[in-house]
Amino acid sequence: MKGYAGRILHIDLATGKTHVEPLNEEYAKKYIGGIGLGIRLLLDHSKLGIEPFSPENPLILTTGPISGTMWPTGGNGHAFVSKSPQSFGVGESKSHGSFGTELKRAGYDAVIFEGKAEKLVYVWIDDDSIQILDASHLMGKSPAEAEDIIREELGDYYIRVAAIGLAGEKLVRLACIINDKTRAAGRTGMGAVMGSKNLKAIAVRGTRDITVAKPDEFMEFIKEFHERMKGPATQKYRTLGTAANVLVHNAIPCMPTRNYNNASFEGAEKVSGETLNERFVAKIIGCSSCAMRCEHVCVVPEGPYKGTMTRMEYEPLWAMGPYCGVDRLDAIIKGMDLSNYYGIDSIGAGVIVGFVMDCYENGILTEKDLDGIDARFGNQEALIQLVEKIGKREGIGDILAEGVKIAGEKIGKGAEKLAQHIKGVEVTGYDLRCLKTAALGFAVSFRGADHNRHGAYGFDVKGKVNRLIVEKGRGKMVKDLEDQYTLIDSLIVCKFSRGTYYKGLEDMAKLYSLVTGLEVTAEEMRLAGERINNVARLFNIREGLGRKDDTLPYKVMHLPVPDEGSSKGAYVSQEELDFLLDDYYEARGWNKEGVPTIEKLRELEMDDLIHIAKRKAEKAEER
Repeated sequence: MKGYAGRILHIDLATGKTHVEPLNEEYAKKYIGGIGLGIRLLLDHSKLGIEPFSPENPLILTTGPISGTMWPTGGNGHAFVSKSPQSFGVGESKSHGSFGTELKRAGYDAVIFEGKAEKLVYVWIDDDSIQILDASHLMGKSPAEAEDIIREELGDYYIRVAAIGLAGEKLVRLACIINDKTRAAGRTGMGAVMGSKNLKAIAVRGTRDITVAKPDEFMEFIKEFHERMKGPATQKYRTLGTAANVLVHNAIPCMPTRNYNNASFEGAEKVSGETLNERFVAKIIGCSSCAMRCEHVCVVPEGPYKGTMTRMEYEPLWAMGPYCGVDRLDAIIKGMDLSNYYGIDSIGAGVIVGFVMDCYENGILTEKDLDGIDARFGNQEALIQLVEKIGKREGIGDILAEGVKIAGEKIGKGAEKLAQHIKGVEVTGYDLRCLKTAALGFAVSFRGADHNRHGAYGFDVKGKVNRLIVEKGRGKMVKDLEDQYTLIDSLIVCKFSRGTYYKGLEDMAKLYSLVTGLEVTAEEMRLAGERINNVARLFNIREGLGRKDDTLPYKVMHLPVPDEGSSKGAYVSQEELDFLLDDYYEARGWNKEGVPTIEKLRELEMDDLIHIAKRKAEKAEER
């Protein structure tokens, strides 16, 4: 097969031993690469019930079959997969930039990190040369600082680095892994797993050529997609960027504000994509092989945060802005910069700060509890101070670093009802009370609260369905999009380019065939996407997750939208959620408890994993 490097690298951090095994071609065909391959490898290389911070929990780094090629947005991606310290189920997170390109050119489809180093180390992958080097001098450094130091000491500016910050070292459960200084594998706590292994960074240099099966046809397809990416399907990303969503969501309204106390923000104009681009965006750049260029780099020109520079997307802007009642873009940019510095998921950090502010205003937390911080909604100084405390695990930050779910349980006194999460992962910027297709997608997402596992908000926001009701058929809509999204994240191509695949699965099948030489149909690609969702579900089932975990945050189900307008009074009742779950499980071919049936697993050629479903069924009968 072309496209694949054909090799998986194993690194035992405890012993320092490494070995390479051939890529299982059947796995490649069935699970594609990226998160699909990663989740299947996680099942194979982890034991039932393992603790996320155990040395025996593997951290798996994968590329996709398109990685390293010239394909627009597909040449650059990589994914990290492990058991999540937030959901205790599948943890996975993707990132783009140039790191994935380099890893593929070094000759690997996946790297499996096992064990725990005795002291802080970094791994240096230079084609076939693998070294585990002392990283004591990098302790406490930000990912960007670590990247610069590693490049200097290895003597090559073009080395690509993925690193954790202080938060990862201190096992902050929402720690992320940052490459190319501002690109983050941001969600589900993969940086904390990396830190639990005493692994500070991964440095890569690759010199191999990446070849495809049909280069001439591939080049013609690339040219076609370059033109598509200049068109309307990507205009938002090329111009205002995802921050354009602020005014769009505020108008409906469907933007969670002040920890879900509202669905709209009176200060939306001040933190809009339009204002951001007019006052703060200094340049727009792109990843390796990208034809779009979407990375909006912001610089604060004046005031207390003058000189702060970072990239900005809708989700962190929403989390540190409207969700906390903050209408100061300079402070939001500073909060994002601090998230990058400490290496924490900026979405999760903002949601946790919004939670603290709600606790403060409800008298659950006091200034004394917060080391003197006046954590009122809208206080931008409190936002900055709390992000710092989370990153350092300092004071109240030690509890908040456990993530909003565990923090709510530890604080108690009703705080758990103010902690808005799904499966332990903090919510994102879509008010699920009034986006009921999205609510289903979020509830069943195998990695917890996440808009990027399904994209079902699109049906609601664009008016393709009545967003305020539940009805038969929403389950299949979510299921079909999920299957397409897992393919996108397994190939790996950028989700911002999804609209340029005019023929959907047919275009993806053609791309895969041209690269690998394996002639596949759109239906075979659809089955691969479905298979990946099922293998993720089986991992979660093995680890004890099930229908009880396919639920929604407390406020989504108990606090109707108070804002005037079309969303007023909306919420999701338990009856509605049960209806949606039954509809979704039926569309998936799962039983009423959300367990894949034996017939479905056989249909997907997953006979070797039937034992997981059987074991779950036997346990249910025992009860």
